[in-house]
Amino acid sequence: MTVPLHYRSLAEVAGDIRSGALSAEAVMRHTLDRIARLEPSLHAFAFVRADEALAEARAADERQARGQWLGALHGVPLAVKDLCAMAGTPTRAGGFFSTGFSARDTATVVARLQDAGAIIVGKAQLTEGAWGTHHPDVVVPVNPWAPARWSGSSSSGSGVSVAAGLCFGATGTDTAGSIRFPSACNHLVGLKPTWGRVSRHGVFPLSDTFDHVGPMARSVLDVAMMFSAMAGADALDPTSLNEAPEDWVAAARSPSLRGVRVGLDADYALAVDPATGAALQKAITQLKSAGAEIVPVRVPPVDDILPRAMTACFAEAVISHARSYPAKRAKYGPTYVQLLEAGRAAPATDYAAVAVWRREFRGALSRLFASVDMLVAPVMPVAPVTVAEMAAFDGAPLIASAPMLRYTIPYNLAGVPSLTLPMGRTTDGTPLGFQLIGPALGEAALLSAGAAYEAANGFAELHPGV
Repeated sequence: MTVPLHYRSLAEVAGDIRSGALSAEAVMRHTLDRIARLEPSLHAFAFVRADEALAEARAADERQARGQWLGALHGVPLAVKDLCAMAGTPTRAGGFFSTGFSARDTATVVARLQDAGAIIVGKAQLTEGAWGTHHPDVVVPVNPWAPARWSGSSSSGSGVSVAAGLCFGATGTDTAGSIRFPSACNHLVGLKPTWGRVSRHGVFPLSDTFDHVGPMARSVLDVAMMFSAMAGADALDPTSLNEAPEDWVAAARSPSLRGVRVGLDADYALAVDPATGAALQKAITQLKSAGAEIVPVRVPPVDDILPRAMTACFAEAVISHARSYPAKRAKYGPTYVQLLEAGRAAPATDYAAVAVWRREFRGALSRLFASVDMLVAPVMPVAPVTVAEMAAFDGAPLIASAPMLRYTIPYNLAGVPSLTLPMGRTTDGTPLGFQLIGPALGEAALLSAGAAYEAANGFAELHPGV
């Protein structure tokens, strides 16, 4: 069966543009037509650059005709999360407060994607301030696989836009699961890199020491291609790592699980609902069938730190919003006001406890990775909840959501990389996802292993019926 253009892989489309089998303009017209048809019901974008993107596609074709190939992403339509500054566009970060960016600012990650030839078709919608709830005046992006189910947060629009074929990849940010949740909910691959691998310059922060920037796409190779363009030291971000880049695309093109030691803490990873547990067991069986060695391990306890970790995140958010909160409190939705007030009231001892714990946890993981190459764990303890159930969280204390973060926020604190992969769907078609977690700077091994799992599972061949 012929795969429609909008559901073809980024790698395939980039290859066809380079060979001349497709023009960047034709790909962009198809993409914009699809956005025009589906965006009114999916609400994936905060801002669509229709005229600008089409003009840039024509320019990309003209460059190619002159032999000026920009890079591996030449002519490919991508989206960027709307907390990444981009010249000529507003940056709202899911809300109506000031992000401090001017219309001339461009985030390093956006500039690097453009330098590799990508064309930014629009700014993807997100939850307010990149936490868990959308602003009351923002229409929530709709999961194209299961419209009644959560589309994930905070990179909700990124997940929906890629899953529905409105672009071929998107940037996400992850403070406590915000690449992993929408990737799992929307049947996508998402990479939360090692902290510092991707510059945060020009990306509005939720929590500076928790935030990671990474790619989301429909296949492991597509994620690797985006990551290769995005990663690297940046003089504008002193926290970016001055590590030599690896050939992540080659890693994704060389899939292997043969002899890979995958650590499984069954008491930790399988403490989930039946649907998630069954899907994870199947994924582990596929990892093993592809050559992985499943090694029993013990992950250090994480549950007691979760409420304090959330509070520490909120305290850092107060710094991020100092220019507009509390002076312009009326600009914020009630849930984000609750978050910022919790951060303002956070005891210094809670923040200190998290600072100590994260170093101890990172050290414990480092020792654990001496005996295994990576860990396997779910993204969430339950299948994606319904939209109605998610709305019920709006009136609940913020800390009530802490158990949802037991497989995500500890690895933000540790700063280690994680690759989210699809692992099937529930009986009503809701996607489920799991993650492979590696040591710091271990992205190449994760991408190779993830590509081997993809070949065994075949998830990249499945698309929503929209």
